Amino acid sequence: MIVVRVDDIERLLATHAQAVLRSLHIAPLWRASFDADDIMQVTYLEAFLAADRLRNCTPDEFAAWLRRRAEQNLRDAIRGLERAKRPNPSRRVSTDAEESQALLLEELVTTGDTASRAFAGREARQLLSRALDRLPESYRRTVELYDLEGRSIAEVADALGRSTGAIYMLRARAHDRLREILGSATGFL
Repeated sequence: MIVVRVDDIERLLATHAQAVLRSLHIAPLWRASFDADDIMQVTYLEAFLAADRLRNCTPDEFAAWLRRRAEQNLRDAIRGLERAKRPNPSRRVSTDAEESQALLLEELVTTGDTASRAFAGREARQLLSRALDRLPESYRRTVELYDLEGRSIAEVADALGRSTGAIYMLRARAHDRLREILGSATGFL
């Protein structure tokens, strides 16, 4: 059995990424919002973040994992665009930083409780701040600019040099990762 080591991720990506890229089929409706390269950027990031979990994979298993992640990222990007170009304005940030953080926490809470019931105010802000610090830079910046500063998707895309579709995908992944981090830290999510 050939074992994938952390050092091998870059080589495996170089070997398998083009085949995965060619296998992604984006409907013409969505091509104006993002392209396969956007999907693959997020997939590459996830491969490096998952290096420890992929450590015992064979190269074929890695290729299958990479293809599944890319396909899931494509589905997530499309879902993000289908939901709405802009979320419900009542769920967006306010100009008050504490209120913006509370609204983001409420969006991340999946138990049905509100953030105010799940966390105490100051502790919740500290916990969110520590969770944001644990995110990859592109995830963290997306959440900071969109969810906490209230910038539009187009503004975030411009600031980060990405397409709007990539920003929707990065935001969805960031929220998933924040739920994991906050859930493991609190047991509430």
